[in-house]
Amino acid sequence: MPESRPVTIHGIRNCDTMKKARAWLEAAGIEHRFRDYKAEPPTRSELEGWAAKAGWEALLNRAGTTFRKLPEAEREGIDQKRAIALMLAQPSVIKRPVLEAGDRLLVGFKEDRWRTLVA
Repeated sequence: MPESRPVTIHGIRNCDTMKKARAWLEAAGIEHRFRDYKAEPPTRSELEGWAAKAGWEALLNRAGTTFRKLPEAEREGIDQKRAIALMLAQPSVIKRPVLEAGDRLLVGFKEDRWRTLVA
């Protein structure tokens, strides 16, 4: 991995998918920084930037427990503005991991997509 492409993996420490993704990075020899959403939540500007690259729909984890526990009125009719507000208020609804590598952004852990990172 070239020095000019720092890698940061964003997520929640105890998430099983995060554990797999971090283990994959380590096995691939990719130096990275881990950022825990709960200890250091993303800013509105970061979320807007991620949404511009990946789409807010990709960032919002509708399958997670936190989202499913929301009142139905909060889950319906979500647009980008509401999704970002929700992600700011409850970072656990952000899909994980979010991987930043230079100007690239990958959402979710898919090993075949992540391999392109080291190609």
